[in-house]
Amino acid sequence: MARILIGFAALAAFAAAASVQSAATPRARASVQRGLAIAQQHCAGCHALAVNAASPNPEAPSFEAIANAPGVTAPSLRRFLRDSHNYPAAMNFTIKRAHIRDLADYTLTLRRPGYKPDI
Repeated sequence: MARILIGFAALAAFAAAASVQSAATPRARASVQRGLAIAQQHCAGCHALAVNAASPNPEAPSFEAIANAPGVTAPSLRRFLRDSHNYPAAMNFTIKRAHIRDLADYTLTLRRPGYKPDI
């Protein structure tokens, strides 16, 4: 009887974890899509938004370079985006707080193992 209860408990835990993961996946995809839309509207004039693309402004790093920079994490990127004092003078705007997570989520989709920056 104890083995049956343990089996049911394990099955219930698995089902709960699967439902949470499947519920989060569409939300994460939606965040990435919103982040791309925000980047296209506000950032594409200076920054390359895709993998292996050159930024229109040579002084502006590509989103791929930002995503693959040493030490960049979701929290550190969100912290940077929250404070407009971090931005160069050319970035004469503030990112709405509601868009920060989406923009960071999109940027981090550009991470690649073995990334080597252009020199």
